[in-house]
Amino acid sequence: MKQAKTKNNNAMLFVKSMGKFIKFLRPYYVLLITAIIFAAVGTAFNIIAPDKIGEITNIIQRAVATGTAVDLGKIHDIGILLVCLFIAGAILSYLQGFIVTEVVQRSSKKMRTQIYAKINKLPLKYYDSRPFGDTLSRVTNDVDTIGVTFNQAFVQFMSGVTLLIGSIVMMFVTCWQLAIVALVVVPLGTMLVGLIMKFSQKYFISQQKELGQLNGIVEETYSGQNIVATFNAQKKMKSGFDEVNNKLCKSQYKSQFVSGIMMPLMEFVGNIGYVAVCIVGGLLFLDGKIQIGAIVSFIIYIKIFTQPLATIAQAVSAMQSTAAASGRVFEFLEEEEMPEERPKLVLDNVKGNIDFEDVHFGYNDEKLVLDGFTAHIKAGQKVALVAPTGAGKTTLVNLLMKFYETNSGDIKIDGVSIKDLSRENVHKLFGMVLQDTWQFEGTIYDNIVFNTKNATHEDVEDACKRVGLDHFIRTLPQGYNTYLDDTVSLSAGQKQLLTIARAMVHNAPMLILDEATSSVDTRTEQIIARAMDELAKDKTSIVIAHRLSTIKNSDQILVIADGKVLESGTHDQLMAQNGKYAELYNSQF
Repeated sequence: MKQAKTKNNNAMLFVKSMGKFIKFLRPYYVLLITAIIFAAVGTAFNIIAPDKIGEITNIIQRAVATGTAVDLGKIHDIGILLVCLFIAGAILSYLQGFIVTEVVQRSSKKMRTQIYAKINKLPLKYYDSRPFGDTLSRVTNDVDTIGVTFNQAFVQFMSGVTLLIGSIVMMFVTCWQLAIVALVVVPLGTMLVGLIMKFSQKYFISQQKELGQLNGIVEETYSGQNIVATFNAQKKMKSGFDEVNNKLCKSQYKSQFVSGIMMPLMEFVGNIGYVAVCIVGGLLFLDGKIQIGAIVSFIIYIKIFTQPLATIAQAVSAMQSTAAASGRVFEFLEEEEMPEERPKLVLDNVKGNIDFEDVHFGYNDEKLVLDGFTAHIKAGQKVALVAPTGAGKTTLVNLLMKFYETNSGDIKIDGVSIKDLSRENVHKLFGMVLQDTWQFEGTIYDNIVFNTKNATHEDVEDACKRVGLDHFIRTLPQGYNTYLDDTVSLSAGQKQLLTIARAMVHNAPMLILDEATSSVDTRTEQIIARAMDELAKDKTSIVIAHRLSTIKNSDQILVIADGKVLESGTHDQLMAQNGKYAELYNSQF
């Protein structure tokens, strides 16, 4: 019962995925219909050929039977016609393939464009709950699989169907008795294809799923290679890779093996029909009901007839890969996006007052990370958030930046709820330096002025001098025009300094520093601290740091516990209270 239900689900998934993909191809229907017409006309030319060959056979048979000369002129004319038919069929077949390739490339480009646009519309929680490698696999492997398999499947399927229909018509025209004998094999072949499709579809789905998992493991291992080597975890990582790789190998083997059975099975069925036609055709000829030319034509037709059966079976096998890959792509494209915003206000010249008012938030319904968090940050203040790991410091930043929406409560900037502001407007108001650095392949200059308009070269140099990065950059061969790629290696601290310089050039009225000095040494930390103090003048700064020495000069320190503010005040005030902050500080010094 369970197995039957699984088969039905697989069949439904195949139909559903192919339905979505066919709908996706709607803009290219005209091109695809043109390709179908070319396939039909080209097939018609090829189908007429055996009938003409039968005419040549009858001409020769009559000449032999009557003892007269063979009509070479008529044979010559038929031969010229056959050459023209074959040339025309080849041209139309090429045009059909060219059009389908054009459709595949256009649709693949459109699909990649939509996926890339979708990446920027998905909420942060989507990426927090899924491995990056699986998402990358949908963009690359799955789209490529769709393009390759659909190109193969469409050409084979349309050629096979038109050839099958055309050969059936010509068989009935040539000899209806032999046509009925040949058609007996069709229900048998159709049943075999249907059974194999139901059986093999689950393996095609598993194949694409496990390919995504494998990409995830490779991505994680590559990005964390230093950690893997440090902990001598190569065998463990390889074991995990081998496990998924073996599953992928088995799924690919089973899917290709089962689908590969289609061709020999259809050829076997076709050969049975071929034998039956030869026997019945011989009996009809002996009874004088048909000429020898008809048998010759029919032998060719029966070969043509069995060929599309195998071709269609192969095309259906390719379509299963198309369906499995497109199912994953459309699953991604149909993910719930961030709600569309209709901001009522636009903030440009802000003072920098930030208010958290009874904020409740949880990543799931079972546990709240913030439970009634309330805090008021005045313009120009440097406010530090102190709490154990997992207490909600980074969550506050994510809510402030509108990466997530609060469950209840409100966050205001200068008295205006961020719910009334667009995400783009909110992001424009903040400069961010995160613990995890990020750089792209490009020059150092381009990395620093990333998407910051009207920034001059002097602004970039000034920012780098303030963070202590200018001297290092000038030692590089091309200075600020040095291209960052695999040949230029920056240390973790230098990468962090680069991101800090980027935030300085951005020159937003408010700053968020999330463990900004965690990857640098003590001396560099002091340089950055001085630069940050200068940068933070007349700006509101929110600092998250485990090194409490970096926040001693903060105007306000908020100690968070159980999703609420447990203590607040300056460093001296909190040390005098001898509470949680004093305990944390004394544990470090």
